[in-house]
Amino acid sequence: MLLAAIVVPSCGALARTSRHLAPPRRAPGFGYADVIALARRLAALPYAPPRGRLPAWMRDLTPGQYRAIQFDQAADPWLRSRSRFRLEPLPAGFAFRTPVAVSTVRDGKVVDLRALAAMFRFDDAMRRPAPGLPVPLSGFCLQTPLEPRRWQDFLAFQGATYFRAIARDEVYGLSARGLAIDTAEPSGEEVPAFTHFWVEEPGPRATGVVIEALLESRSATGAYRFVVQPGVATVMDVEATLFPRREIRNYGLAPLTSMFLFDETNRGIMDDYRPEVHDSDGLQITTNTGEHVWRPLANPAKLQISAFTTQAPQGFGLVQRSRRQSDFEDLGASYERRPSAWIEPEQGFGAGAVELIEIPSGRETNDNIVAFFQPDHPLQPGHPAHLRYRLTWLAEPALPHGLAEVVATRSGASIDGKRRVFEIDFVGAGDRVAGMHLDLSASSGTLSNVMLQPNPAIHGFRASFELSPKRADLVELRLQVTRAGRPVSETWLYRWTPR
Repeated sequence: MLLAAIVVPSCGALARTSRHLAPPRRAPGFGYADVIALARRLAALPYAPPRGRLPAWMRDLTPGQYRAIQFDQAADPWLRSRSRFRLEPLPAGFAFRTPVAVSTVRDGKVVDLRALAAMFRFDDAMRRPAPGLPVPLSGFCLQTPLEPRRWQDFLAFQGATYFRAIARDEVYGLSARGLAIDTAEPSGEEVPAFTHFWVEEPGPRATGVVIEALLESRSATGAYRFVVQPGVATVMDVEATLFPRREIRNYGLAPLTSMFLFDETNRGIMDDYRPEVHDSDGLQITTNTGEHVWRPLANPAKLQISAFTTQAPQGFGLVQRSRRQSDFEDLGASYERRPSAWIEPEQGFGAGAVELIEIPSGRETNDNIVAFFQPDHPLQPGHPAHLRYRLTWLAEPALPHGLAEVVATRSGASIDGKRRVFEIDFVGAGDRVAGMHLDLSASSGTLSNVMLQPNPAIHGFRASFELSPKRADLVELRLQVTRAGRPVSETWLYRWTPR
């Protein structure tokens, strides 16, 4: 199972005709309560898959033709608002074949966004559709001057419940989703979709944007509200109410999806000129007890599912720590500028586990990493679930001052080829190791040549050891550096498997 990476034009375009149940429009104006009411009404009805057929010229677009479609800024529905934001509809077509509805809300009044071919510029090599021809939409993106006098994308909703955002000095990378159902199940994953968006038009002094969305799937409906504030970090306060149609046991809240192909830990599996290729290189967790955990990502030979914590954590996320251009040597992809995404649960999470799913992949165009929170309790029909969390898009979540973080994990064969050598570099607590203790354990196999030494080149220290897995097919490794019984570093976790 591989999750296709999203390809967005310079900003893009997406939409579809409204469902048979129109959202109520009542005084004093449209709002989140109306989306909740609509989701509740739909949950009581049999599931009706989204309808809408794309015209042939949109279905047959090549990736290059689709990316070449450009929205004309003169058609921006917020052009007269004099706000710090622009709204660009993203057309359907290419891989985005299910139209969605996009509406704007101004002073509580809903206006459905109707896109025409005249609002877009097309590749000269393709036949241009008639100017008055309707263009079904697949979503939208928002722009703002993240840097002075330079408008740029900072948020895009497109494809199922996928959405992506960036902060200043970043480029699009990993994605978030509204809800995950039956991910990695042998029976197949159910993919809920946002079918209608209501984007509130911001005023001239607004520093953020409010978005409501309707989620629909065979097993559930949902109402979502996103309050988005872009900047040095782009912060999204997410609120949702879910209405299950059936009992749902395997589901994930606040799902994140990313790509990891290789880095220093598995460089040998790829014949590639680049040292690393990934949107994210680790799962970071702050547990409910305050322990800070770092788990490097893997591109395994077989599907891997890992679970961490027993209660909702203080925070978790997929993180990109490789931040030098020389880490990747890819001038086009700019992987060193991909964002991290950090989830802070606030309501509706409770007991459960942070789940990490790693899917074998041979291409960087596939998103093969999924992380979410899996509650212990199932969703039950007739019992709406309410949740709130904060999702922050930023360079990297901060650790407490003085706590060393992992900046590199390296692994390779020993000289005689009988053991695996591991070297883990830490930065953030100086390079003096006197008085430090290396707490290291393995679920099976034997450990040898355990060492902790200064690494002055990075003003940090290095932990190293060798693992003899013997006949084990899987070894869970855990490492933490302490001094006088107190953590000096975050906790490093690693799953070794034979390739």
